[in-house]
Amino acid sequence: MVRLTINGRVVQAEKGEMLLVVMNREKISVPAICNHGAVEAFGACRLCTVEITKNDWNGWKNYVTSCLYPVEDGLIVSTHSETVINLRKTLLDLHLARHPHSEHVRQWAMEYGITQTSFEEIPDGDDCILCALCTRICDRMGFAAISTVGRGHGKEVAPPLNEPPPDCTGCLACAQCCPTEFITFSDSGTSREIWGKQFEMITCKECSKPILTKDFAETLSKTRNIPADYFEVCDECHRKATALTMGKISQWQREDTAS
Repeated sequence: MVRLTINGRVVQAEKGEMLLVVMNREKISVPAICNHGAVEAFGACRLCTVEITKNDWNGWKNYVTSCLYPVEDGLIVSTHSETVINLRKTLLDLHLARHPHSEHVRQWAMEYGITQTSFEEIPDGDDCILCALCTRICDRMGFAAISTVGRGHGKEVAPPLNEPPPDCTGCLACAQCCPTEFITFSDSGTSREIWGKQFEMITCKECSKPILTKDFAETLSKTRNIPADYFEVCDECHRKATALTMGKISQWQREDTAS
């Protein structure tokens, strides 16, 4: 076990754990908009930066991204020192300049007292903060249908050649993890569109509610060994059927006991 001090409180952690993991477990809040439990840490947003020092560092301090920095015995961490706050303000100021129309970015900036950027604003800036959550989770799902392309101000998330991605299954993992809701999709009846690609939906044979795309269901059947007929019924109807079955079993047990 490792012992360290965070904001004046001594905590214990497992060797090799990252600071952000420990802080989350201890209910110590820092902004970390590019962090998600489904994928490994990436350090794109830098907002989880904290101040570290040790008693034998003779007053020297360092500033590290907590999602990528492993705990150390005797480490002294400050999550909201004046320097750390100013670093976050600068980062959010830059985000606000690049994404002036993003309600999410504006809200994050306002939490640190920034209502207007001090940098040159990009008038046509979109809501993509290049956190790479979408590309990382797409890779983790095994599809790699989208990626970051370009450099500088032209860097963006896109499918190959900006064409409908052949490897996309319409699972929506990218859209659901996007912290700014930049990735959009549309569901209409038994059809879904995302990244310019159209998908046919499977509907529940019990309640007729759309469940997931046929492409995603086929992929799950092949890669996760899930029977294809499992996707004929939605989760809610599965739960109802399970509840009815358990109710019948309970009734049979009561009848057996009574007899």
